[in-house]
Amino acid sequence: MMSRPPVPPFNKETAIEKIRLAEDGWNGRDPQKVALAYTENCFWRNRAEFASGREEIVQLLTRKWTRELDYRLIKELWAFTENRIAVRFSYEFHDDSGQWFRAYGNENWEFEDNGLMRRRIASINEHAINAEDRKFHWTIGRRPDDHPGLSDLGL
Repeated sequence: MMSRPPVPPFNKETAIEKIRLAEDGWNGRDPQKVALAYTENCFWRNRAEFASGREEIVQLLTRKWTRELDYRLIKELWAFTENRIAVRFSYEFHDDSGQWFRAYGNENWEFEDNGLMRRRIASINEHAINAEDRKFHWTIGRRPDDHPGLSDLGL
């Protein structure tokens, strides 16, 4: 059986570690790799879209990152219990016309004992921003350790 540490039960440190690993994966923008963090039959609600299972997750993420260009994401702990983590996040991207956006949201995660996520419920809002109002400035990929987080940026 595949294991994806850290595994439940979570404490503050392992919840923060789990969140950073998820952020790093999403900033890598590889749908196949990201989907491996979820159970085979994981259920997602992402905005008004629903996905069930890794293949649908891959399809959803492929569509997402085809539309959301130069995507950069920051996640932050909101709360946790033994096998659940609540996350707040923000990300920036631009569309194919060059218009930049900032999205804000919350996610509720539920995990199996092996550390794979079995449920992800996400609520997301976004608005257009000017390029000069962007706050996420790093080379595509993993956010540098010294880059401010959401609270530091006032988000």
